[in-house]
Amino acid sequence: MKNNIISAFGAFLCISALAYLNSFEEGNLWLIPPFGASMVLVMAAHESPLAHPKNVLFGHILSALAGVFVYSVLGFSFLSVGLAVGLAIFLMMTTKTVHPPAGANPIIAVLGAKGIGFILMPVAVGASFIVLFAIIYNKLLKRKYFTFKGWYQEP
Repeated sequence: MKNNIISAFGAFLCISALAYLNSFEEGNLWLIPPFGASMVLVMAAHESPLAHPKNVLFGHILSALAGVFVYSVLGFSFLSVGLAVGLAIFLMMTTKTVHPPAGANPIIAVLGAKGIGFILMPVAVGASFIVLFAIIYNKLLKRKYFTFKGWYQEP
């Protein structure tokens, strides 16, 4: 029960911080729904390879890139949404950075007609924020999450 509360509280803190930052920026978005799912992994399943920092960061970035790329080439259609998600999965699997919550990023990119800026903000900045928060929070609580040695190892 204690671990459940600690995990839930960590997710509360991180998402609240992103939402707070989001409230100041009229045109910039700090918070997207996939980040809530990422918090489940980094807080509740922090030992999973899917929660590893490189998976969180690069999974989100590559998936957003797939969505922006497909939208820029094909525009919006039911096929472009499916192709963007398929491409995101291919890229994550090829780079060994699978992060399931990131699979929503291409849908957001295509449905929202997002451009290249979407990859940087909110995706890369928000995913970086989550990774840094998770490293610090889990280290403070002496929970196994990440070591720099582990950054280079296969998950």
